[in-house]
Amino acid sequence: MTPLLYIVRHGQTDWNVEQRLQGQAEVDLNEVGLKQVERNARLLASLVTNPRAFDFVSSPLRRTRDTMERIREVLGLPREGYRIDRRLIELHFGDWQGHTYAELEQLRPLSTRERHEQKWTFVPPGENAESYAMLADRVAEWLKEVERPTICTTHGGVIRTLLHLTGGVPTSEAVMMHVPQDRVLRVQGSRFEWL
Repeated sequence: MTPLLYIVRHGQTDWNVEQRLQGQAEVDLNEVGLKQVERNARLLASLVTNPRAFDFVSSPLRRTRDTMERIREVLGLPREGYRIDRRLIELHFGDWQGHTYAELEQLRPLSTRERHEQKWTFVPPGENAESYAMLADRVAEWLKEVERPTICTTHGGVIRTLLHLTGGVPTSEAVMMHVPQDRVLRVQGSRFEWL
């Protein structure tokens, strides 16, 4: 059984507000995002009595590292001292990265329809692009290696695959789930709860 996991999505960015496909682009947290990180850090501080018993791991992108470093600071730990794992990086949107769906439709009408219909398996055009199924494969590899209680900062796509992999949420539901940036996801075995 997977040990206790606290999963935190990075705080809000301007691209989140614009509903721009962020993927693996480096985009900084905005003011709202910084407040969300603060809220989540304080919540974790109230839940975790012995933070040194936890492993800390983050996606390599700056928005998740900034989130992790603030969490560690509030927990009374050095900002550094956590691991980076590339398997926790967000889904890559290929040529679509940086665009909104409206922009993509303007460039090529009906170009996004297949993704909406087959979201788990659809791979956008372009180099390095991934489907949720591909993302789930790399997240599953990370999950197999989790051996102790862990605090993880990552992305919405990764969290959706985790809900499928740990909680058995069907793929058709997992890809559509809202993943809040102002809540912490607690995963214990196959049970999960937003805090």
